[in-house]
Order: sequence, then C-alpha cells, then structure tokens
Amino acid sequence: MNEDRIFHYTVSELIEVLGSFPPEAPVLTSGYENGYENIQQPILQGMVHKPDNPDYDGEFQPVEEGNIEIYKCIILRRVVREN
Repeated sequence: MNEDRIFHYTVSELIEVLGSFPPEAPVLTSGYENGYENIQQPILQGMVHKPDNPDYDGEFQPVEEGNIEIYKCIILRRVVREN
C-alpha cells in the first residue's frame, strides 16, 4: 500500500487481497459513530457471536480462551487516525 495515496484500496486491489482468503468466509467491519475511513489490510480472525452486546460493542468479538462457537471471518478494520 502506498502511503501517499488518499484511498488505501481500489476495487481491483481489494478483490486481489480477498481472493487469497477462503471464499466461504464471512466478512465483518469495524466501526463506531459516523463517517467513513479507509480500511487496513484485511485479516482472517476467529470471532465469536455475541448478539446481546450493546451496539457500540459490536455483535462479534475476537475469540477468547474458552470460546466454543468460533467463526473464521475476514475482518476489514477501519484506519484509526490520530487527532
């Protein structure tokens, strides 16, 4: 990724990166509040579903020791900018 670019990925670049992951893997994104940000390099991560979490905590959380039901998900994390 070129740090001088405004956008971190084009559609074709993202398709290429995502093509290296299992095609049946679900895709999740991070988010909070409003507006939009660039995404970081996609990763494959074990997640656990917690539908009763408050909306600001997200209904999926990274796997912790002892979790039984695990989903391998592609994570598109937003870039967190320094203020």
